[in-house]
Amino acid sequence: MALAGVVWREIIAGRVWDRAPIGILISVYALANILFHILVLGNHETDLATRIALGLLMVLLALIGGRITPSFTEDFLDEAGIKKLPPPFSRFDGLSILLVVVAALAWMAQPQYMITGWLLIAAGLANVIRLGRWQGWRTWHEPLVLILHVGYGWVGLSLMILGSSILGWGFPPAAAIHALTTGAVGTMTLAVMTRATLGHTGREKHAGMLTVLIYLLVSFGAAFRLLVPVIESSTTLLLSIATIGWSGAYLLFAVVYGPFLLKPNLDNE
Repeated sequence: MALAGVVWREIIAGRVWDRAPIGILISVYALANILFHILVLGNHETDLATRIALGLLMVLLALIGGRITPSFTEDFLDEAGIKKLPPPFSRFDGLSILLVVVAALAWMAQPQYMITGWLLIAAGLANVIRLGRWQGWRTWHEPLVLILHVGYGWVGLSLMILGSSILGWGFPPAAAIHALTTGAVGTMTLAVMTRATLGHTGREKHAGMLTVLIYLLVSFGAAFRLLVPVIESSTTLLLSIATIGWSGAYLLFAVVYGPFLLKPNLDNE
């Protein structure tokens, strides 16, 4: 609720009413958190509250990730002198987001229905196609931009994995959720934190070796977490590798980027 309050304060103070949908989503997320605690206190199952929270994350990733990834890619390609840029927001982008919203709502309400599985797969496929239109392969020499495409790739992939699990293919549903949480959320969060820290502290927007290592650790951590139900004979080992990789990425971020945030902005020196 505190975060929702801060977001609404900024929206109202800046009169940026086009950001109101984000405020609404975060407010619903806060209500899902309250519902979770109410259910726990009443000794009830918390699955519904969890699905509401994760469904909202799907939508937020499609909205915010789908805005910043092509935008930053266009800026990078333009500065590099590449004339062929990502296409502007189109009806297909709108349809891709709408499919995520519909699939998320279906999963919140009826997570076991076959139609829910197909909707998630359709939403995932649409967003993978959407990602391909942003020409992420052209950013291979700047990991700070490329990681945004990797993170959004996890979004589309996680939707398809979760949908397939409902249909009885591939991963069990409990494991499929990790594609969304450790993969999409984990990767996209670090992608934004690293870029925002460099930009807002007046540093060059370039990923050094340690930053690349952060990206590799979170990606390997997410991948190994997904392998746990597949290779049951090595569950403990795989979980250990996933934990070290994923947690290590965030620890390394704190070590490398923490000093940047604690020191004065270079633009003010």
